[in-house]
Amino acid sequence: MDFTFTEEQQAAAEAAKGVFAGVAPDAVPSPAMTAGAVAETCDRALWAGLADADLLSLLLDARYGGAGLDAVALCLVLRESAKVLARVPLLESCAAAAAVQAYGGEEAKADLLARAGRGETVLTVAAHGRTGHDPAEQAVTARRDGGTWVLDGVQTAVPWAYDADVTLVPAHTGTGRTVLALVPRGHEGAVLAEQFSTSGERLGELRLESARLPARDVIDTEGAWEWLRDLLATGTCALALGLGERVLRMTGEYTGEREQFGFPIATFQAVAVQAADRYIDLRAMEATLWQAAWRIASGAPGPLPAAGDVAVAKIWAAEGVRRVVQTAQHLHGGFGADVDYPLHRYHAWAKHLELSLGPAAAHEEALGDLLAAHPLA
Repeated sequence: MDFTFTEEQQAAAEAAKGVFAGVAPDAVPSPAMTAGAVAETCDRALWAGLADADLLSLLLDARYGGAGLDAVALCLVLRESAKVLARVPLLESCAAAAAVQAYGGEEAKADLLARAGRGETVLTVAAHGRTGHDPAEQAVTARRDGGTWVLDGVQTAVPWAYDADVTLVPAHTGTGRTVLALVPRGHEGAVLAEQFSTSGERLGELRLESARLPARDVIDTEGAWEWLRDLLATGTCALALGLGERVLRMTGEYTGEREQFGFPIATFQAVAVQAADRYIDLRAMEATLWQAAWRIASGAPGPLPAAGDVAVAKIWAAEGVRRVVQTAQHLHGGFGADVDYPLHRYHAWAKHLELSLGPAAAHEEALGDLLAAHPLA
């Protein structure tokens, strides 16, 4: 078997490295020193740079100006973005556009996809439910009323809600199906309230009170939400991997320079063993990430549905990134908590990624359910 990335996937990663090369992870105020959001909007200049490099249209077909690549290519780009804590809705917008392309109607595709690929329309997804731990599709109800759909419910912690032009909202119907509603910002019956992430980013609580949408703005194709949820979770794993790799590199550089008793502390066995353990975490995170991304991209069958591979990847990502940043803080000593040094920012972002779309325990439970439903021979 050939586990190397294709030339197109590698080209996307190289283009991302070029765009992110000039991004400073401490370009906004520290979340530790800011009562509210660290900034009112995402990094618009970086967003424009991603659009110019055609990185916002990676998953779109050529007829929408895209490159027609897959989840693996997107994860390679996301991995690079996390190394610099890129403040852009790259995962959410690309994943939402891909879902519209795969499952949406022709009118929605014509309205959104080309503009999303050029960065002119920003998309996001309400994927955290009412509490962040309950299934997102159970937080909102959707019912037909003639030629329209009526939505009621609350979605919490919607990322980049104040930057997005359209939010994809999963909702359950009276028949037990899940639909995806495309809710424009400021739509009648849709109200945003400010929330804040541990990373200091501005989130939104989206309240839907008898919000009416035409049928053209509701995706009711079977499996659309499940596919989008798996892509979002896998992208979150890619972000966790990139962040963890950067943090371990920072730790290696620091421990290689910091001396005690006349020797770099990196030469001490206790330090080396801890760093080695975190390196093993990162390699496990990487292996499970690419397995999940490959299952989504290829549609290849397996002993479990692709959701099983996604659950395994998210378990490793959540636990692994937490251990990496905790060990980094420990090995940096007090220097790691200095707000003039970026490590504390990575720690805050890691906590957000650990809990995004459910902590490890939630995915362990989901994996157990899948194993029970699909016994392995």
